[in-house]
Formats: sequence, C-alpha cells, structure tokens
Amino acid sequence: MALSETAINVGGGGEAQTDPQYLAFKLANRHGLIAGATGTGKTITMQVLAEAFSRASVPVFLTDIKGDVGGMALAGEDKQWQKKRAERIALPSFEFSETPVIFWDFFGEHGHPVRATIAEVGPVLFSRMLDLTEAQEGVINIAFRIADDEALPLLDLKDLRAMLAFLGENQREISATYGNVTTASIGAVQRKLLVLENQGATSFFSELALDFSDLMKTAADGRGYVSILHAERLM
Repeated sequence: MALSETAINVGGGGEAQTDPQYLAFKLANRHGLIAGATGTGKTITMQVLAEAFSRASVPVFLTDIKGDVGGMALAGEDKQWQKKRAERIALPSFEFSETPVIFWDFFGEHGHPVRATIAEVGPVLFSRMLDLTEAQEGVINIAFRIADDEALPLLDLKDLRAMLAFLGENQREISATYGNVTTASIGAVQRKLLVLENQGATSFFSELALDFSDLMKTAADGRGYVSILHAERLM
C-alpha cells in the first residue's frame, strides 16, 4: 500500500526542509495542536489535513474565523513558487484540484443556516446559555415539562415567550401542580430572552433544525465533504 494511502504528507522538516513529515491515518484520531507565529502556515497545514482526510473519504468539520479557509472549494492556480516549494520539500505528487465543501453560517448569510429548536436544546443547556439562577432554571424546566405534557411545540423564542406568559397567567394552578413559580423569576427569564434575541439568536432557534448527519456526508466520487462554519461574526 502506498504511503499516501496510509499517511498525510504535512510538509518538510529539518534545516533543508527536505525531510518529509507525515501524519499516519491510524493516529489521526488523537488530539493535536498547530501552533506558530503569524504567517508560518497554520491555516495551510489545516487545509492540507482537511483535503487529505476528504480524499480518504473522511468528512471534516472546520470553523473559519478569518474567512480564509473556503478557498479549498476551488482548484488552485498554477504558480511557479508552488512548484519550487513542492520540489524543495520533496513532495512526491503535486496537482491542483477542488475539494467538496459545504458552507454553514449561524446567520444564514455565508452558507446554509445552522438552526436548532428550543425543544432540542433542552432545559438544562438552555438555562446555562442564559446563565439562570436555580429558581429561574426551575421556571424553564416547568415550561418544558408543560410543553411535553400538553404536546405543545417549543420551536423558537416566540413559542418560549408564549409559554412563559402562560405560566404567569396561570401561576397559582401551575405552582400547585409543578412547584412554586414566582412572578419575579418569570420576569427575569423574559428579560434574559430579550438579551438573547438582541444578540441575533432569533435566526438560530427555529426550524428546520440541523441534522448532524449533514456533517457526515460523502460526495458521489467517495470524497468526504468538508463542512466549514463561517465564524467571523461569532468571534
């Protein structure tokens, strides 16, 4: 079996930079760190790894915080300095080709929108997102429980706000069945929901929710798709 089928050539090492450095596929499930000063090739190394995994039929997920990773979707241009670099590090084969890419974006502006319903996030994680107190988290848990008991949808922030309003209007009856619900706790949660909405969360909490199998796709030619999350605004 050829070395290119069992390992990834990540560049040359040593003073002459002619000693090939490889990452064996069988060790590629380990944690790793790519570190270096600006301009030393961290992004390129990451792209080399992603493209190699794709050719090996392994789907890849990347976050792009500077907007400079998506270029792998197009074949590179033939430039003399690239050929010289390939010869210098003794790269066994060198050709230009595009990589199958899927772009994702929480805001739906630079790729497919990343969405989740309130119900899928769940009361515990949602409470942590809002940094709620124990009493406020109790309100969220009761809201989710009533939605389950009554088969009511909790898809977006409007649904959750409507549920909180229902808790306030039926506070006495709900407290007797599910536990104490105070007006102060409901109001605090409602205010934190407004903060979340003002930060653009409305576009995230909605249908259709992201199916994680969408990140594990392979192209018709067998290569793994590289899913790139546009994260400039998130940072």
